[in-house]
Amino acid sequence: MQSLQLRNESLVEIATFLVRRWSERENIIIEFSDKTETKTRLKENKVILTSIEKRIGDDFQRYRQFRISLWYEAMRIKFCKKILSNDHAFGFILNTMETHRVEQLGRNIWRGMDEEIIFNYAYMLVARPQIHTIYGKARIVEAFYQYFMFGAIKGEIQSSHFERIKKASIFAKKIVDEAIGGKYDTEWLEKNVNEIIKILDIDSLLTIPVSLPFMKEGMIMTEEELLKVLTIISKNKEGDFGKIDPKDALNGNNMYDEYNVLLDENKKNINKGLTPKSVGVQIPTVTNIDETAIYDMNLINNMKIKFKELKSGWKEQHFTSGSEFDEENYIEGNEPFFTDVKKSINTKIVILLDHSSSIASDALEYKKATLALCEVLAYLKVKFAVYAFNTHNRNVVCWLIKSDNMKWNNISAKRLAQIVANGSTPLAEVYDKMFPILQSKRPDIFLTLTDGEPSDSDAVRIMIKSLKGLGIKMIALGMGTNTIRATTIANNLRHLGYEKTLAVSRLNDIPSKVIRVLEG
Repeated sequence: MQSLQLRNESLVEIATFLVRRWSERENIIIEFSDKTETKTRLKENKVILTSIEKRIGDDFQRYRQFRISLWYEAMRIKFCKKILSNDHAFGFILNTMETHRVEQLGRNIWRGMDEEIIFNYAYMLVARPQIHTIYGKARIVEAFYQYFMFGAIKGEIQSSHFERIKKASIFAKKIVDEAIGGKYDTEWLEKNVNEIIKILDIDSLLTIPVSLPFMKEGMIMTEEELLKVLTIISKNKEGDFGKIDPKDALNGNNMYDEYNVLLDENKKNINKGLTPKSVGVQIPTVTNIDETAIYDMNLINNMKIKFKELKSGWKEQHFTSGSEFDEENYIEGNEPFFTDVKKSINTKIVILLDHSSSIASDALEYKKATLALCEVLAYLKVKFAVYAFNTHNRNVVCWLIKSDNMKWNNISAKRLAQIVANGSTPLAEVYDKMFPILQSKRPDIFLTLTDGEPSDSDAVRIMIKSLKGLGIKMIALGMGTNTIRATTIANNLRHLGYEKTLAVSRLNDIPSKVIRVLEG
């Protein structure tokens, strides 16, 4: 079995895609935790996942658990009106019933999940505590959970307690079935929790100890041991799932192709040669950022429509002679013939985004515009890299948003979303930090977007001359609050040695300006 060594940001990318697709909610954000159980916070549109490294099993088995836990949380987002805390008996029991309800509803939509659910049940059962290790009436609640979810209890329990647990489990399943049949939601289910609490003879505010699916020291499960647990689970859950072959659930053949694709993609994305960190460029590491805030879908879609001819590789142009006659153009006195001209962008470009404090007041719109630019460049299959700079902890930092050999995706958007506009405009220092990468990659164009003048003009001139010496075309785009201010910034930048300077007073014009440069 190959080993899956994915960075957290790669896992966040996978998790974000899957949860948003399954839940049909585009604003969900993902974060990992080593200290808490997997949970969803509906009001925050956030899913917190148990770290994949903390799960039991080999890499493939842990990935499968990671994936199915995502599915459950996505189904909670899709079908639950509320998710209570598991800290007390009432919330714990409601959430347990909701797990069963959303599982059944989700299976009707995603019909290929049964083997993965059964596989996950086996690990869930293994991770649950032995009943004798829990004290007080919390033992009864844990036993109810195990019997309701798995049809089995780990350890011995008093016969009188077992009768209450069995009765409560039968009642809970009946209520869940009624909820599904009657299309009732969480609030209807919630009204029946007190009856279960009464059957179990416990207090609704009884504290429930947290049980985490973390790997215990020295815990090893052989395939034979896992198969035994799967056999028990598949037999106990036959009423819900029908017959599931434990060996098929163990092998996970329907998941292995997906896993191998991830392995291959991961190998491709390993940086070779110079790494950003080795040359003074940092990578934003926060992953629980809601990048959807900087997506302006109207702007993105308009830009894609505007440049769709570049996407196809052909553009219709009018001439004095050509292959086809255009009557309307002839009547209007324009060139009467049109023909399709081959158009494509083969230019490699590096983009540097100024995030000095002067952009702070327009930071959101600035990010929306630059993100739209990146979306369109990706749409047109342009090879591009994106960097940003600001002052962080009193130091000038150049941040890698997207390298040239990575696909533009929501992880890149998350990196962009978390850059804070702060500090001055030390372009020379930033260029110096980027020089080894630019020297190695040799892009055709290095485009700097800035709304101010650099701190040290002479140093910038020297760096621009050095970069031009590498065969890189240096272009700057000056941004201003109005046309006069933008033009003034662009003119000042021209005196620094840039081969071309542009001006923009409306941030939404940034994508079009840059594409026109590449098109030319």
